[in-house]
Amino acid sequence: MMRYAKFTEWIYAIVAVLAGYETFSTWNEDRNKAYLFLFFTVISLGMVFFRRHFRKKFEKRK
Repeated sequence: MMRYAKFTEWIYAIVAVLAGYETFSTWNEDRNKAYLFLFFTVISLGMVFFRRHFRKKFEKRK
C-alpha cells in the first residue's frame, strides 16, 4: 500500500511539472489555455502535498 501511495505522489508531481511547463510555454500565445494549465499545476501540487501528508500520517500510525 505504501508503494502505491509514493507512486501516486510522484505521478502528481510529474503532472504538475508538465502542466507548469505548458503554462509558461503557452502564456504569450493562448492565455486561456495557459490559465487552464496553471489550474492543473496548482491542483496537482495540492494533491502531492495532500497525499504526502496522509501517507506520513498513516505510516506514523503503524
